[in-house]
Amino acid sequence: MTPVRRRDLVVLAVGLAVAAWLLVRTWYGDLPPLDWWLPMPLAVLAVAEALAARILRSRLAAERAARAGRAPRPPAGDPAARAVEPVEPLLVARLAVLAQASAYVGAVVTGAWTGLLVHVAPAADRLDAARGDTVTAVIGVLCSLGLLGAALWLESVCRVPPDPSATSSSSG
Repeated sequence: MTPVRRRDLVVLAVGLAVAAWLLVRTWYGDLPPLDWWLPMPLAVLAVAEALAARILRSRLAAERAARAGRAPRPPAGDPAARAVEPVEPLLVARLAVLAQASAYVGAVVTGAWTGLLVHVAPAADRLDAARGDTVTAVIGVLCSLGLLGAALWLESVCRVPPDPSATSSSSG
């Protein structure tokens, strides 16, 4: 798998922001009310992916340290004295796919919320609906950026580090 290119995410977000702005500009009066809680599932997914990245990073670090013989030895009676459980490679692959999909979803939704925000923010002082929609759009942008950041972090944690022995043996 190749990593997600940041440039692709930026192009996707900017393009969808322009498209969303045009659509909202045309049909803003026909849109249903935008409640503040609409972007919350993005925040939940962002928190879940950030936790997964944190846990996976610590498990992979412990596994690498145990392989290298650098793992600290806890006392014999300590429950942490058992061997480090290896991380399933298929789990890491699935998390990498989830991270890449979430990065694209985060970019798409960031663009959509940004397009809405660009339209409603200037009208917030004139229209009551625009004032509430501005708050929702700001929350939406923040939640979708959080998802994008968590997805990119999870993807980086899932990368296999370069093998230092492969670089030294191929230089001959």
